[in-house]
Amino acid sequence: MKYINANKVLPENLIVEIQKYVQGETLYIPKPETERRKWGTSSGGRRMLDRRNEAIRNSFMNGSSIQQLAEEYYLSTETIKKIAYSQKQ
Repeated sequence: MKYINANKVLPENLIVEIQKYVQGETLYIPKPETERRKWGTSSGGRRMLDRRNEAIRNSFMNGSSIQQLAEEYYLSTETIKKIAYSQKQ
């Protein structure tokens, strides 16, 4: 997280108002909900997991057992079941 001095980006009257609540501390101001990205969208991690899960579903539909998939993908059988029986396509 990058530190920005409030004096450089906020109007003085807003700084005075904020100082009523917080002084000399680091304050995190989150993005609005509409600006937030889902986990992994920036790094590509979400896309990688979606591809892996699709491969697991396809293998399961083509006859691979839950146990085989768990060993192949190094996941628990419960996790494989959740992925294999999910409807996401």
